[in-house]
Amino acid sequence: MKRNAMQDLLRWKSSEDRKPLVLKGARQVGKTWLMKEFGQNYYESCVYFNFDEEDELKSIFETNKNPQRIIELLSLISEKKILPGETLIIFDEIQECPQALNTLKYFREKAGDYHVIAAGSLLGTLLAEPKSYPVGMVNLLNVYPLGFDEFLEAVNPALFTYYDSIQKGQQIEDIFHSRLLEEYNHYLIIGGMPECVASWLKYKDPAKISQIQRELIEVYENDFSKHNGKVNSGRILMVFRSIVTQFAKPNEKFMYGAVREGGRARDFEEAIEWLVSAGMLNRVYNASKMEHPLSTFDRLDQFKLFVFDTGLLKHMAGIDNSAVLLKADYQFKGPLTENFVLQQLRGQFEVEPRYFSDRTGEIDFVIQYGTEIIPVEVKGGEDKSAPSFKRYVADHKPEYAIRFSKRGYRKDGAVTNLPLYLASRARTFL
Repeated sequence: MKRNAMQDLLRWKSSEDRKPLVLKGARQVGKTWLMKEFGQNYYESCVYFNFDEEDELKSIFETNKNPQRIIELLSLISEKKILPGETLIIFDEIQECPQALNTLKYFREKAGDYHVIAAGSLLGTLLAEPKSYPVGMVNLLNVYPLGFDEFLEAVNPALFTYYDSIQKGQQIEDIFHSRLLEEYNHYLIIGGMPECVASWLKYKDPAKISQIQRELIEVYENDFSKHNGKVNSGRILMVFRSIVTQFAKPNEKFMYGAVREGGRARDFEEAIEWLVSAGMLNRVYNASKMEHPLSTFDRLDQFKLFVFDTGLLKHMAGIDNSAVLLKADYQFKGPLTENFVLQQLRGQFEVEPRYFSDRTGEIDFVIQYGTEIIPVEVKGGEDKSAPSFKRYVADHKPEYAIRFSKRGYRKDGAVTNLPLYLASRARTFL
């Protein structure tokens, strides 16, 4: 499978002010595969060290801070000569050895010619505590599940060729529109977890996908229970399991009382921070104003939480595949579609999306594009009714306004209707 993040890695490799690179992202999104594939394809050689599998590695970093000495010892262990610029040094599960994470700053200061890349599960929770890693001494790269574009290229290369050729203002023929919507429906069921996509490619068996998703959720919940930091693991689990209930409410805003009756912010805010830092949940704040710069108008006490992979959310909600494939409307369709759109939008714009609500209604997402503020409406079908969205467009006349739906690509007055399958390429249509 091709991953868009490979382009980010290539830019990092050729950067003049390159620092050791740390990959962040939830467990099983493909960080290890990405690092190894990068090393094998773009370097003369690569050396791989896993701190979870090789306990004795830790002693090297516990007793040495000099990167030259560390490289000598790693060369002996790997039985390969590690050369600056020619060998990629990979540290996996680096969270198991905080000294190794800390050593990255010495690589930056004293051995900048060496190319070092590191990753680990739940690493985001460590990086959220600046004491535990070298602030300013590393580059960070977020790795997400496969977006729809990556999924399509893997499962239907011929259709992806057409998809990739769609230009701004171009008519999308009905036959291709129908096929792309079909693959969009498949993506809602399968999601972007590499193991699920690989299984679909090999077996085309929805039951196997469901089993993998169930096992992944068990792995994540097991991670919560193993977590022994200052955040209560039981509360982390309660927040995670409440997400489907949160989505089922009319406005989807996160309510502490839906986690536990009488629940308060002080009971669960640390658990939410942990899940967001771990890459398990995406948090979208309510903006009090739709103005530039958007982040200055965050209502920190009002937010929605989305699951990092739409296929996993679909499984957690217990939605039957037949509902997605055959029914025009089904319970949970709106939240699932919004989760999909957010997953595709993440990383496309420098400022993370927000949402907007007031007494008169709600706008699903708000995007900052340069100094422009873009209202975004999300529809799971072909429905066009969206009073708040239409009212905002009529009153403020924004340069861009986007409606994602199953309708074709067209301009409806001031509004650009983008088919849902184009969400991962939204920026190119502005």
